Order: sequence, then C-alpha cells, then structure tokens
Amino acid sequence: MGLEGIGKLLIGGAILLLAIGGLLLLLSRLGMDRLPGDLVFRRGGLTVYFPIGMMILLSIVGTILLNLFLRR
Repeated sequence: MGLEGIGKLLIGGAILLLAIGGLLLLLSRLGMDRLPGDLVFRRGGLTVYFPIGMMILLSIVGTILLNLFLRR
C-alpha cells in the first residue's frame, strides 16, 4: 500500500468518525444519552457513570448491521 492508499484510508476513517460524532450529537439532543439500565453513582465530588443500556443498544445495532453487510 503506497502513500495514496494510506491517504484514502485516513480520509475514509475521518469521514466515518465525523458521521459517528454527528450521530452521537443527534442522539444526545433526542434524549438518548441516558437510557434505562445506565448506572450512575455519585459520592461527594465523584461521579461514576456506567452506560450499560447504551452499550446493549449499540451491541444490538452493530450485530444487525454486521450481519446485513458481511453476510456471505
């Protein structure tokens, strides 16, 4: 893979990251930043957040997408 191939790969990765970032911003505005099942622990000045509900949702969506695009 030459420099041209690496350049195309980097541009493709940047576009993918831009799309994912835009999707996350959109989901946040729609109220999807805190789902049922997400755990938040607050004690004093420390807050620990475990997004278990979001991870389950992303896992299901990712599994469906991978099965659609990578099915042989």
